Amino acid sequence: MSNIFRTAVKNKEFLITAEVAPPKGGDPSHMIQIAKTLKGRVHAVNITDGSRAVLRMCPVIASVLLLQQGIEPICQVACRDRNRIGLQADLMGAHALGVTNILALTGDPVKAGDHVEAKSVFDLESVRLLQLVGKLNTGFDYNNIPLTDGATDLFVGAAVDPQLPSWSSLQRRFERKLEAGAQFFQSQLITDFERLEKFMSQIAVGSDKPILAGIFLLKSAKNAQFINRCVPGVNIPQATIDRLAKASDPLLEGIAIAAEQVKLAQQICHGIHMMAVKREDLIAQILDKAEIAPLSS
Repeated sequence: MSNIFRTAVKNKEFLITAEVAPPKGGDPSHMIQIAKTLKGRVHAVNITDGSRAVLRMCPVIASVLLLQQGIEPICQVACRDRNRIGLQADLMGAHALGVTNILALTGDPVKAGDHVEAKSVFDLESVRLLQLVGKLNTGFDYNNIPLTDGATDLFVGAAVDPQLPSWSSLQRRFERKLEAGAQFFQSQLITDFERLEKFMSQIAVGSDKPILAGIFLLKSAKNAQFINRCVPGVNIPQATIDRLAKASDPLLEGIAIAAEQVKLAQQICHGIHMMAVKREDLIAQILDKAEIAPLSS
């Protein structure tokens, strides 16, 4: 299938992606069903790699299953669980199976997840993983030994958090990822759009790489409070929590808030990354409310 996402980046379209978790078990039917609701509405479906260090199916395999349904994936690859040998092996395999969009991540700490006694690897972190992908794409492994059976052609992106408290750390990390070869950036959950605008005008302004703002569906005031308590670096404003608490239908209010944020992001950056944990079926409704038309085929 054609690489819809890479083409959209090249054509400087407003980018739309959405996050879907692989199954926890051997039956992928629910994941596929969810992903099908996003077909024609997003340029690619982002498949997580053990998000929050919680056990899920291998993201490369889950991505291949989506490809078989005609749905383009972005496969997350985290450094937490594999050393440089395993990472290279998985990336070469992903390329061979047609999974060419990669999001390079360091990975959440093991203690955050459901296997707290597991051993962390972290042989590499996200910047060196980006560099590794660059080497594979030029036909060499991490040790600069030629790949005798051909180079990869991976389109790699990175994460960015415009709400990071340290502005200098944010700028340094962003610039290092640019230099390491990131072709696109996906942000963490955005709640402060003034901060996002400042990031775009002061740090990302010199880059020609697209920034996708993370838009999260809040389902209730309780859900928002949980996110504030459990997700590092996120601070959902009290006004938003109060708005959800006062709503007669908190879920509909959450959809309205997410749609408003999509419209804000349209004025500030190059795309959106939609997150609606366990309610991915509502993403199309959010996009409709934000007046984002289906993708032209």
